[in-house]
Amino acid sequence: MAMSAGQDDGEPMMEMNTTPLIDVMLVLLIMFIITIPVQTHAVKVDLPQNANTPNNVIEPDKNKVTIDAAGSIFWNGAPINEVLLRQYLERTAVMNPEPELHFAPDPQARYEKVDQVLAVIKRANITKLGFVGNEQYRNDF
Repeated sequence: MAMSAGQDDGEPMMEMNTTPLIDVMLVLLIMFIITIPVQTHAVKVDLPQNANTPNNVIEPDKNKVTIDAAGSIFWNGAPINEVLLRQYLERTAVMNPEPELHFAPDPQARYEKVDQVLAVIKRANITKLGFVGNEQYRNDF
């Protein structure tokens, strides 16, 4: 099969040969890809804010994490942030025996905040977790 689109009557082809143009475009594309600078992305890292926290905030038998309606996190009644919560949970995970963690979100707390705290607890590999206060809703469903 002939690849020519011309006629057999001896007339010259009137269409332009696009193969060299495609080759040049591919070479230019490869050169642009090679010369693009490497993209650097910033990674947000939560650094510990106070590494010298006292050990008396962690109880040896049970600790309670609560979330109020405004979305504030509390550890045994003291307000904390997610970074400090992560530090406390990491310390309790290595204690022997591991203390129980009682989790009691306010019924008016946003689900998104409760989900974020539960994700922090899961990432800390806490095995003794209990939801406190849910017994008041047992007859609602």
